[in-house]
Amino acid sequence: MRIALLGDVMLGRLVNDRLKAAEPAYPWGDTLPILRQADVTFANLECVLADGGTPMPRKVYRFRSDLKNVASLRSAAIGVVGLANNHVLDFGADALREMLAALDQHGILRAGAGLDLEAARRPAVRRVGPLAVGFIAFTDNQPDWEATGGTPGIHYVPVDDVDAGDRRVTDLLELVRRTKGRVQLLIMSAHWGGNWGSDVQPTHRSLARLLIEAGADVVFGHSAHIFRGVEVYRNRPIIYSAGDFVDDYAVDPAERNDQSFIFLLETSGSAPGRLRLYPTEINHLQTRLARRSAGKIAERMQRLSTQLGTQSSWIDGDSVLEIPIAPGLTSTV
Repeated sequence: MRIALLGDVMLGRLVNDRLKAAEPAYPWGDTLPILRQADVTFANLECVLADGGTPMPRKVYRFRSDLKNVASLRSAAIGVVGLANNHVLDFGADALREMLAALDQHGILRAGAGLDLEAARRPAVRRVGPLAVGFIAFTDNQPDWEATGGTPGIHYVPVDDVDAGDRRVTDLLELVRRTKGRVQLLIMSAHWGGNWGSDVQPTHRSLARLLIEAGADVVFGHSAHIFRGVEVYRNRPIIYSAGDFVDDYAVDPAERNDQSFIFLLETSGSAPGRLRLYPTEINHLQTRLARRSAGKIAERMQRLSTQLGTQSSWIDGDSVLEIPIAPGLTSTV
């Protein structure tokens, strides 16, 4: 089984303007052949898809994409989206409701936000042949949007309180245990931390390891505009930050928020076996496979991951960075 994981996908503002005339597949550039290798593709949707709603007051950055752009997600065969982030309510609860209905209508599963706390915490489950793959999404951004028993919102977990015994942290770990009891592979979507800096926060490492000990098979982090290193813990990958996959943001020349990867996870049965990272760059409001810069992007990821004890190999002919997860697994290329 192959699962593609994509970082922040922001289809609002200038990307939305481009999609008024361009084909739905425009934002994905030449990445579609890689994405179509996957049995399931997951992305963090860093905007709300809606035609209505009211802009959230006093919020500087508000991202909304036309409702029709659900077709853009479908064009990339994105089957599951994470909604636990700091933009899903940029245009209020009515816009959220509009998006939830559209995703459901088009068969795109979702996790991390909903019309109440139970819905926001509910895992998405996608079957791939005989295997059930589960997705749980949470965020430590935007605590004022936390869903309650009767109000729409996000699955909020205060990550910085991981060692303080906060009920929401213990509830998350219990949710992982329960969900792992009914799926064969469990992926955690963690929209956590600030926007910049390559260093991994100690609280992120602590919580990621707790999640794996509770039963998670993959921890997929995002929120930072740049990618961070990958750690392998108990033969399970932790992607601390995937970075930005598609958006219209100004590019920081040092941090390079226009660079990311398609993270293609290959499983051995229901266990992670190998992670293949295809370097990407955002150019003209679309993501493209990196060409001349691919080696340098991969080299940066190798350096960051080595600091976390993770070994990797750059396969020049395929322009892919390979991280073996299962013991003794080597490339067949």
